[in-house]
Amino acid sequence: MRLDAAQRRALLVHPGGWIACGFGSGLSPWAPGTAGSAAALVPWLALRELDVPYYVLVVAIAFAIGAWASNVAIDRLRIADPGAVVCDEFVGQWIALLPLVLAPRGWPWVAVAFGLFRLFDVWKPWPVSWADRRIHGGVGVMLDDVIAGAYAALVLALALRAT
Repeated sequence: MRLDAAQRRALLVHPGGWIACGFGSGLSPWAPGTAGSAAALVPWLALRELDVPYYVLVVAIAFAIGAWASNVAIDRLRIADPGAVVCDEFVGQWIALLPLVLAPRGWPWVAVAFGLFRLFDVWKPWPVSWADRRIHGGVGVMLDDVIAGAYAALVLALALRAT
């Protein structure tokens, strides 16, 4: 569902709205989740340079901030899981990319991680689907993408190990 002008204004007048919509990437008229996942690659270029414990800490902090920002968006838009909210895609994508922080590889592997995360986020195998249906609010918005990111990271790690 695309947001109308009044909804965009309601979202963007609050800093939490900017964070929730991925600094505007979630306002894409086409595939906002994919746009958010792609936008997540930009800060990842810096994040990948962190030591793993710091990387995990940043992702955990981003989850907490994302849950708060998602609640702001839910409250302002009166929509349970607004499509424009893509801060969850940022966190899920960064989780999917974790194996490349542990064992850096080239850009083709980044594309694989991106594709795997999008696959699991859209497909929603259990427990992604369970979290999507049963956990509400900002934590619920974030949690299904965390699980999808974990699935993608696991498959990516297995693929990296096999090569």
